[in-house]
Amino acid sequence: MSALEQSLLAISERVDRLLDLCRSLQDENRSLRTSQEQLANERAQLLARNEQARSRVEAMIMRLKSLEQNQV
Repeated sequence: MSALEQSLLAISERVDRLLDLCRSLQDENRSLRTSQEQLANERAQLLARNEQARSRVEAMIMRLKSLEQNQV
């Protein structure tokens, strides 16, 4: 095998490894994007639940104040 053929073979192997790495990184990137989207959805749901809880607590406080004023 000539030096040129050996060089071409080495280059071909490096290109194959780079292609494998690119595919692996694409898969990882896709997985990370999916996870990020799921976490963003979960965060939005938690924020909404937190807001609902805050509103309920504020409403209870207002009712308690109203009851307190009615009893005085």
